[in-house]
Amino acid sequence: MPEEILQTHKLHDRCEKALAERFTVHKLHTAADKDALIKEIGGRVRAVAGGNVNGELMDKLPKLEIIANFGVGYDSIDTKAAKARNIRVTNTPNVLNDAVAELTIGMMIALARRIPQADQFVRQGKWAKVGYRLQSELTGKTVGILGLGRIGKEIANRAQAMKMRVVYHGRKKQADEPYVFYDNLTDMARDSDWLVIIAPGGKGTEKIVSREVLEALGPEGYLVNVARGTLIDEAAMLEMLKNWKIAGAALDVFEKEPAMDPAFWELDNVVLSPHQGSATHQTRDKMGDLVVANLVAHFDGEPLISAVV
Repeated sequence: MPEEILQTHKLHDRCEKALAERFTVHKLHTAADKDALIKEIGGRVRAVAGGNVNGELMDKLPKLEIIANFGVGYDSIDTKAAKARNIRVTNTPNVLNDAVAELTIGMMIALARRIPQADQFVRQGKWAKVGYRLQSELTGKTVGILGLGRIGKEIANRAQAMKMRVVYHGRKKQADEPYVFYDNLTDMARDSDWLVIIAPGGKGTEKIVSREVLEALGPEGYLVNVARGTLIDEAAMLEMLKNWKIAGAALDVFEKEPAMDPAFWELDNVVLSPHQGSATHQTRDKMGDLVVANLVAHFDGEPLISAVV
């Protein structure tokens, strides 16, 4: 009999098809009565595909062996609770590095050259009346990367192709990396023209980009967040954007997305994106393939491909 698994949210079509071919899948997110579904099948479920798994849900799945998260970030999974219950956790690293790095550079260019505003300037017929004002560029600027992990390194490579100087801050210096390391985030923000956030979410990094860091970035500094909205003091950032105490922000993530403060919509110095860092057909297919591959490896007694716990 196929192993029974619980799918906690919508997954990419190719992933869902592959899961259905290999396992008996119960979809929690489409259940009319989620509690009733868990009560009915909880004692048979051996795996979870997706995120949003806390200790309470784990306790309702006494035979749970593995949680295969769809995404590189796994802050929606209580990994401490999983480890305490001897439940394995996997994620989908590497396969989304290029997509997120591409979007990061794209948003930086869009913000520096005010591409969304320029598009509206032309569409509204203003170009025939007055020329578009001069903007900024990336060449020669310093970008400080908060989180020089797999994606951070891809962003750094692309930033160098744009003739930018790269520096970084993280938990520790990486001896094999050629970029200047800052052990203090505020100091790095002070010395950077651009601050790019690509560190993991979670309690350890909550509001790490504080008002102090934003003040150090200053009125000529730009901020880019493609990680998690919780890493920034969002209220302080919004206030400083309104008052031009920082030059601008390109944001793919927000503190309470998709809900967000509508004050962002009124700002002329932001580029806003609907958390689409990995949202390409190629990347989502690869992410789904890795979810399935980890589950298959587990039940075939093989080493997990991308274990977190």
